[in-house]
Amino acid sequence: MHCPFCGDEDTRVIDSRLVAEGGEVRRRRACQRCGERFTTYERAALVMPHVVKSNGAREPFNEEKLRAGMLRALEKRPVGAEEIENAIGHITHVLRSTGEREVPSRTVGEAVMEELRAMDAVAYVRFASVYRDFQDIRDFSEEVRRLRPEND
Repeated sequence: MHCPFCGDEDTRVIDSRLVAEGGEVRRRRACQRCGERFTTYERAALVMPHVVKSNGAREPFNEEKLRAGMLRALEKRPVGAEEIENAIGHITHVLRSTGEREVPSRTVGEAVMEELRAMDAVAYVRFASVYRDFQDIRDFSEEVRRLRPEND
């Protein structure tokens, strides 16, 4: 692994841990030349299904697009990076395990909402407002009402 700071090829693994429900290995590395430390993630390269958009267009699954949407919803919320990566790993695992070559974008959106709901209610409502195209405050209040436990 090349050092991202000095480009040297001689890096050493300091620590390895399983993340994303065992689907990834997080490695802390140190450069032998400049001494800088950095983190890498390793996962098996598996084929992801294509996403079928609501207009019928098909596009390859894009994990970075998924991550960006979740990070936007979670902006300034008290959720750790590892929890976010675990959620992304879980979503990709669910999509891959369908065994399908194509999945509807609705499946991806619902999986994101399920993960966000478990992590942070504010982030969930933020995402839902865009995903479900809320038109006014009634849409927000209805979604918040659904989040509340039955006995409230």
